[in-house]
Amino acid sequence: MLADNLTADLIATLHRPDLSAIASPLAIRLDPDLGAPFRVTEAAVILGHPFDPRHDTPHTATLIRQAIELHRLLHGSSVARPSASRTAAALFASARIAALFHRLEHTGCNRSPMPGWLAPFADNPPQAEALARVWPDLAQMVPTSLGSPDFAHAAETLATIWPALAPAEWLMAEGGDARLANDPETGLNRYGCSHRPRPWAITFASTTASSVSERGFAGAEAARRTLIDAVIDAWAEGHDPVPATHAAATSILTDARTRIARAYHLDAPAQVLLCASGTDCELAALAIAIDHAHRNAGSRAPRPIANIVIAPDETGSGVPLAAEGRHFAGDTASDARVAKGMPIAGFPSETVLIGIPLRTPDGTVRTPDAIDAECLETARAAAAQGQHVLLHVLDMSKTGLIGPSNDAVARLVRELSPHIDIVIDACQARIIPARLGQAVRNGAMALITGSKFFTGPPFCGAVLLPPETADSLPHAVLPAGLRDYANASEWPRLDIPVLGNGANTGLALRWHASLAEMDALLARRDTHATLTRFTSALRGAIEAHPDLDLLPVFPLDRPRLSDSGPDWDTVPTILSFLVRARGGTAPLALLDTRNLYHWLNADLSGVLPATATAAERALAATLCHIGQPVPVIHPDCPTPDRIAGALRLSAGARLVSGEPSHDGIGHEHRIAREIRDALHVLDKISLILKHRDTISHHDPKPTYN
Repeated sequence: MLADNLTADLIATLHRPDLSAIASPLAIRLDPDLGAPFRVTEAAVILGHPFDPRHDTPHTATLIRQAIELHRLLHGSSVARPSASRTAAALFASARIAALFHRLEHTGCNRSPMPGWLAPFADNPPQAEALARVWPDLAQMVPTSLGSPDFAHAAETLATIWPALAPAEWLMAEGGDARLANDPETGLNRYGCSHRPRPWAITFASTTASSVSERGFAGAEAARRTLIDAVIDAWAEGHDPVPATHAAATSILTDARTRIARAYHLDAPAQVLLCASGTDCELAALAIAIDHAHRNAGSRAPRPIANIVIAPDETGSGVPLAAEGRHFAGDTASDARVAKGMPIAGFPSETVLIGIPLRTPDGTVRTPDAIDAECLETARAAAAQGQHVLLHVLDMSKTGLIGPSNDAVARLVRELSPHIDIVIDACQARIIPARLGQAVRNGAMALITGSKFFTGPPFCGAVLLPPETADSLPHAVLPAGLRDYANASEWPRLDIPVLGNGANTGLALRWHASLAEMDALLARRDTHATLTRFTSALRGAIEAHPDLDLLPVFPLDRPRLSDSGPDWDTVPTILSFLVRARGGTAPLALLDTRNLYHWLNADLSGVLPATATAAERALAATLCHIGQPVPVIHPDCPTPDRIAGALRLSAGARLVSGEPSHDGIGHEHRIAREIRDALHVLDKISLILKHRDTISHHDPKPTYN
């Protein structure tokens, strides 16, 4: 609830998607005569003198964020009447959270010093002397008169819970690898997206990664609230907050596993283990297959693993390394520093990776029969050589391809069991959860993410386990090096303590953001019609575009699952296309396409030549985030390796369910607007091609806003 006397700038700040998600339904008033920056009462947040319209403060959003956090910690639904100890804990915790918010807020040329009382909370845990110094500033933010707390004890406590004291958008960037890190110059990570909502950007990037939505941000914030409340409750009651922090994080992770199991029609959360990414899922599946090979061997030496991966060039970039049990990055989700490409401790060196391509050497898509035949021949040969087969079923590739067929897989299971494991790579999640759950109940493992079709933030994966595998997993013998990638709290119960003892809070929050989107999509009944309308319109536009060549889109032949209407997973939702140089016929090479991809996500209005029109500058300013280019062999590509780059526009769950802020817009009108936005992306590609030399000279970088 906003007061009538708030300025337009204040109202605009409070309506920001990140702040509105945590402020509502908080009452906020303005009192320019208030001596404090703000004051928090049970009834409202009162904004003080820095918000006087006659002043120009660069700290508006930071102060509001601190005030909202303080109010929630002092007057949340579970708090009857805050004690003096809780008030002190809440003041210190909200200051730390606001300091991190300020660092995210002030990036690039928008940097500004943070308020003095926040500076001690910006980096390492403050010492008692620093807490005493800022206490008078913090104490005036609450209406009651407070004595001085035990600053030494407060400093000691803060040091033990420091990682948990962060806003949701900060925590969601942790518990992965370096690709998740926020670039302070751009406000984005290496995927070109943000863990804060970015609704002003046109986003059709669900084949790679999406900025968190308003709905997803609220889901992550609700999970974070559970964590921070547990921390402050323990502190205020004089208990050690470290066990409470771990218990709360574990509870959030368990809740995510329970909700995933329910969404995929599985019997129990024990059939779900969480992983920091789709590539981490690959490592987990390999570890389980190794355990199966040991069990089958009895007293004999276990069979080495033949890991058959479909289209390794069209799955995650680290998958081939993970499939051999090797480190696939320089750091891990547990923040361990490792040597990329080197074997992970405990994973057998005899593991063999066998890739089955989905395309011929000239880039043409292979027929399903050819893919099936090679899979059958390869798996049979591996088993005959005494190997345990881990066969991947790809559903689907970065450009929308699938294989091998269900018939071929069923034949191999009959022939090679028990020396074969089937794992369905459904990390794109473009398959109805009930259909995938059925395959898991029938004996296949499945790799999923919440960060592709479901448009959750990047780096949230899970492995779905068939009942027999879930039952035997507690007794599994796992490679010791898996400890660097996973904690026991993310897996079902393990009798043998191999995994880490921590809890990946960032992973928990990312999954809760994704689950908010999953729940919204699975409640819809118009998904097939919406996806069909959007993809049909966009396919026609790409085919008619003078600068683009649409890659073939193949029908998805899936058995009918529903009696109520067509199944939405029969709609090809990834539209991949090559870009031609202006006036030419050859496709752009991969490097040139990568540059174009980055420029789409940047404001180019300031680098266009003076001859550019106002309409061109408006289009150039539009931020467009789409799928990263995929390497595709093309005989006409002008580089020696003939590798072109295919860009991708894709329909994700958010296209169907919209955002909470879209509630006042009719569904038909909203989808028409989504189609127009997608056409703007195509128009901006043409604009970039027109002024490519000028833009290349400046090479502008993507930015958050």
